[in-house]
Amino acid sequence: MSEGSAIAKALGYSLKRWDALTRYLDDGNVPIDNNWVKNQIRRWGIGRSNWLFAGSFRAGKRAAAIMSLVRSAQLNAHDPYAYLKDVLTRLPTHRASDVAALHCEPRV
Repeated sequence: MSEGSAIAKALGYSLKRWDALTRYLDDGNVPIDNNWVKNQIRRWGIGRSNWLFAGSFRAGKRAAAIMSLVRSAQLNAHDPYAYLKDVLTRLPTHRASDVAALHCEPRV
């Protein structure tokens, strides 16, 4: 095997990262792969290219903010629709100085 071959490069890459590659052997809580994480973010990664053209830069920032709220609600075991409906219903009459109160559980 020549030093510059693709296999030699792959083996060199693996050997340089051997500690990280075998860390799961020392700690049973560390997963052997990151498939769970990849599956969780796949929709957002695919959507990122679909949402690239949101109409304008400001529209893209708004879309990103809404998507962040939706995903945060999901990760915290909330129904995103109920949460957003509750927050957006209360927001127009809510004092800006008391914005932290909007982070509570959605009222059903």
